[in-house]
Amino acid sequence: MDKNVWNLKVRGKIALGYSMILLVLGLFLIIVQGRISELEQETIMLSGHDMQVNELTFQIEKNVLDMETGQRGYAITGDESYLAPYYDGLEKWRIHYTKLNEMISGNPSQLDNLKNIRVNIETWIVKSGQYVVDLKQAGRDAEVNAYFHADTGKSIVEQIRKQSQYFREIEKGTTAKRVTDLKDRNRQLIVTMYVLWSMVALVAIAASILISGGIVKTLKNVIDAINHIADGDSKARRIEVNTKDEIYDLAIATNRLLENVEREQRISDQVTRMSLKLQEKTAPADLSDTFLSKLSTMLEIQYGAVYIAQGNYGDSLVRVSSYAGGEEDTHLGREKVMLGEGLVGQCALDQNLLKLEELPVDYINISSGLGRTPPRQAVIAPAIFENRTVAVVEVASLMRWTPEHFTLLKQMLDLFAVSVNSVMTRMQIEQLYSESQTMNEELQTQSEELQVQTHELINVNSKLETQKEFAENTASELEKMNEELERSSRYKSEFLANMSHELRTPLNSMLLLSQILSENQGGNLTEEQQTYASVIHSSGSDLLAIINDILDLSKVEAGKMQIETSAVNLTEFHSLFDGYFGMTAGSKKLEFSVVLKDRVPDIFYTDELRLHQILRNLLSNAFKFTEKGGVKLEVSKLDTFSAPGYHPDGPMLAFSVIDSGIGISPDKRNLIFEAFQQADGSTARKFGGTGLGLSISQQLAKLLGGYLTLKSKPNEGSIFTLYLPCRNEPWEPQGQIFESEAAATVESGTFAKGSVEEMRTDNSFYSADYGCLTGKTVLVVDDDSRNIFALTQTLQKYDMKVLTAQNGFECLQIVREHPEIGIVLLDIMMPVLDGYDTLSILREELLLSELPIIAVSAKTMKEDREKCLAAGATDFIKKPVNIKELLQLMCHHLRKKSDWR
Repeated sequence: MDKNVWNLKVRGKIALGYSMILLVLGLFLIIVQGRISELEQETIMLSGHDMQVNELTFQIEKNVLDMETGQRGYAITGDESYLAPYYDGLEKWRIHYTKLNEMISGNPSQLDNLKNIRVNIETWIVKSGQYVVDLKQAGRDAEVNAYFHADTGKSIVEQIRKQSQYFREIEKGTTAKRVTDLKDRNRQLIVTMYVLWSMVALVAIAASILISGGIVKTLKNVIDAINHIADGDSKARRIEVNTKDEIYDLAIATNRLLENVEREQRISDQVTRMSLKLQEKTAPADLSDTFLSKLSTMLEIQYGAVYIAQGNYGDSLVRVSSYAGGEEDTHLGREKVMLGEGLVGQCALDQNLLKLEELPVDYINISSGLGRTPPRQAVIAPAIFENRTVAVVEVASLMRWTPEHFTLLKQMLDLFAVSVNSVMTRMQIEQLYSESQTMNEELQTQSEELQVQTHELINVNSKLETQKEFAENTASELEKMNEELERSSRYKSEFLANMSHELRTPLNSMLLLSQILSENQGGNLTEEQQTYASVIHSSGSDLLAIINDILDLSKVEAGKMQIETSAVNLTEFHSLFDGYFGMTAGSKKLEFSVVLKDRVPDIFYTDELRLHQILRNLLSNAFKFTEKGGVKLEVSKLDTFSAPGYHPDGPMLAFSVIDSGIGISPDKRNLIFEAFQQADGSTARKFGGTGLGLSISQQLAKLLGGYLTLKSKPNEGSIFTLYLPCRNEPWEPQGQIFESEAAATVESGTFAKGSVEEMRTDNSFYSADYGCLTGKTVLVVDDDSRNIFALTQTLQKYDMKVLTAQNGFECLQIVREHPEIGIVLLDIMMPVLDGYDTLSILREELLLSELPIIAVSAKTMKEDREKCLAAGATDFIKKPVNIKELLQLMCHHLRKKSDWR
């Protein structure tokens, strides 16, 4: 092969080989394409020509049959519609004959057969087909019948069928012969393809052998060289290549790699020898001397100095060693250099190597016994350990360094930095060890002193253990006592709750009936009898107040009363408390005023319900114990206020209730704030009361974050002052306390949450007109016949139809039987089926979602009210029932129901 071919690049050689293969493949494709075209034409001949010949033969035969059928039908019936297939066949058989004649024009024998068929068809048309049609059209039926008796045309048609069948069999034989020839040519094509594929394979193999031969040899040499490197033999034989392709470039690169490996190996050997020498040194000076001595032979340096970093932050460099110079040699530079000072200090600061060339004559002279000369090059390089400069080396040489010199210096400096750090660390450890020995001796002395103190502490600890056991026993006893107190408190709470329910139930009927009697709407009672009824109602109301006070005090003491903050409008106090106590002041001929002093804000935030409760208690006491003079409620603002154990931050509001009553002696002032206590027994006998109001007020003041004080002189009057923080935004109470029975209801009555706002906007709510009740049917459900009687008597006076039930089952039965029921008053605590289950059935099973149902219960806790509303009650009212509140509530919901409809 031409030598120029071997000088091609590998890409060119591969392209040449592929070109040869593609050339042979091209020839192969041309030959195969020609053979495939011939086969395609023959296949078309078989699939198109032969099938079409058969199809035309059948069409001609069918045209003859159509003519015969049409001719016979017309001849028999005389109906000219039978001539349609006759004339259609007469027209089309010639067209089909012409096409078939053209398709078999290359087959003389078949042309003769087709000609014979044409002659018979034309004979049948002349002698039979058209002949019979003409006779029939001429009305010569007898001749038509005579012709069909002879049946000459039938033999001609039968002959045409036989000729057509013979024609098709000849054509089928011709097709079979063509299929056999096609199979033979297919086999020849396959043999040809195998031969051509073999030629392509031979060409490809020859090209791959010739091209790879020149590549593999050089690659083997490269692999051998790399294996030598892997085995640690850096003196491998260099690779020689005669070609000028990429393999040549690979060989050159491999040779350079061998040279670099040899150079790295030399450097590595030198670093290893240096490392072994430096490991033996333990002092910075010895270490530096050894380093410069070995470095001089490796890098051919003639002068040198080593500076070691000193100080905690390495801010100074001290020369500890020099090469080819003595301590008295001033050319070696300064003994100590600060960081950033001169080239040495700057090198340490920047941590960059400095190379100096073209040195001045007076820089330094390299001297020997024969003379001296200036160096050609100087190098200042830092030794860095963990990003910290530990030393700087400055050397001078008579020759210019190669890159290999600088590479070797860098590796030597890395090794030297590690050694310097190790030596300096060892020196620090030795110093620390010496210091620790001294400290250990001091600790030994202190340990002996501590042992004496420990012995004393053991004795003290023994005494403490004894005291601890005593304290644990005491704590255990206290815990048991606390559990007993909690149990006792729980029993008390349960007792009070049950007593509240049991007392409210009979009070309900008593108050309702006594109120009805006192009103004397029928006019059948004397004034004295009305007075009796009023006394009964007043006594019942006093008993209810005592029950509420006892329950409130119990819950406050148990720490279970909930505080809810809201905005309090102080500008409404005059009208509010005048409404509460105006009539009382007028009946007792006392002056009563509400005064808001300067700087008092219009609004502040606290629990409005509890504030009103405290002030009503204080004002009630003031009016109770004042016979002449007056009572005043005065509100003022203080910037600061403090009392023993009470030191609030920020401004305060002072609510002072000032009276001119009997006053309180100093020795009774603490007593009156205790539960069930009054100043003395005569007070209780003369003025009445339970002695709970001030106790409850003091506890509520604490819950509001306030403080209650008293100033009084006997026979001169008293001043009770409530101090509360003047807050201008809502705040969270510090403790969790119980929602008392009074707080479970709206101050003016007990209404569902959504009803209060609606009734405030309903102008008719406070009207005394109860005409909306007239004619309405109300169902009263209660297990206590006294309550049923009282409510029935009351509601019937307003022309209401009253139905009654004593349990939930009776209620459900009556509701089913009386769809006219407009409203239901439902007791909660009933036997058989209680109010909660009854509500659920009415709402969910009977689907009475619009029927107003007012829950009536002696359980008046907030959670009881919410439970009733959640069960489906429209509203809630507590026992004893206030007649006006009940009637107003019923009117409201009946109007609402009517409006909704």
